[in-house]
Amino acid sequence: MSKFKHFLGIDVSKEYFDVVLIMNGEKEKPIHNQFVNDSKGVKALNQWLKKQRATNLETLVCLEHTGMYGKLIIKYLMLFNYSLWVEMSLKIIRSMGLQRGKNDKIDAERIAIYAMKNLQDAVIYKAPSKTIEKIRSLMSLREKLILTKSTLMRNSKEIKSLDPELSKLSEKFQKKTLKGITSDLKEIEKQLDVFIKGDENLNKIYSLAISVPGVGKVTTLYLICFTNEFKAYSSPRQLACYAGVVPFEYTSGKSIRSKPRVHHMANKKLKKHLHMCALSAVNHDPEMKEYFKRKVAEGKNKMLVINNIRNKLVHRICACVRDNKTFEVRKAA
Repeated sequence: MSKFKHFLGIDVSKEYFDVVLIMNGEKEKPIHNQFVNDSKGVKALNQWLKKQRATNLETLVCLEHTGMYGKLIIKYLMLFNYSLWVEMSLKIIRSMGLQRGKNDKIDAERIAIYAMKNLQDAVIYKAPSKTIEKIRSLMSLREKLILTKSTLMRNSKEIKSLDPELSKLSEKFQKKTLKGITSDLKEIEKQLDVFIKGDENLNKIYSLAISVPGVGKVTTLYLICFTNEFKAYSSPRQLACYAGVVPFEYTSGKSIRSKPRVHHMANKKLKKHLHMCALSAVNHDPEMKEYFKRKVAEGKNKMLVINNIRNKLVHRICACVRDNKTFEVRKAA
């Protein structure tokens, strides 16, 4: 039997957050309030919950993934020892069926009802370590710098084909910027290494995951960050689904007979990096190279085979982390 008797739904925005509390499962009597989205606001929420006699032991708090806007709320509610369920917004929306009308109060109430109805599927949020938070921040900055650098270089090349003189002027003023970005990227790489080596558990997981042929530093760090050190997913298949590398069947009766395909709801960033890892594995791992050649010779679509390799890589990484063993390269049969 669940320990949760009360359910709190939180709808987060930049300046405020609305909350709806359902006491003792009585969804016909929801209690609404609104707070400022800052530390004082979250502390006021805690006091308000105490007045409502919704204790941290008996109350399940549910909110959507909202990036930066929800960070402060999560941080303080965890300090107050509340159990949090941070859910995908699309899951909540689709679970409610056909809905009419929308405002912050209604959204908060729908989130509270979702938590109450789907209590058996609740995944209690576990905060990532400070090291993971720092790595996430650096990885995000690294991605932005790479994008800026590639945009500047592409712009210069495009101008060159149209006006060489203007291109030289553009390159002149971009030179220091590009040099600075390159230097910053190198420093970020060094700092990432410091963070990895400075955390014993993280360093162990990193060493195990990167031992899989084809898997590089960036992909490994993204996997560690997105899975909270491989604690957010209970099975390799679940992680593979999240990464968008598991094909699903699409059939209905006799009329609908579509080929199995991956779902569009996936972590696109992770999927892209796993794709590059698969291509690398085909070139450098004898077993994967032989597998790719064999399947293509059988008439399989090349992209289908690459996707299968992406799936295999996820399973290999998870197996290494689970068994606490580095990957042993096997020769193709």
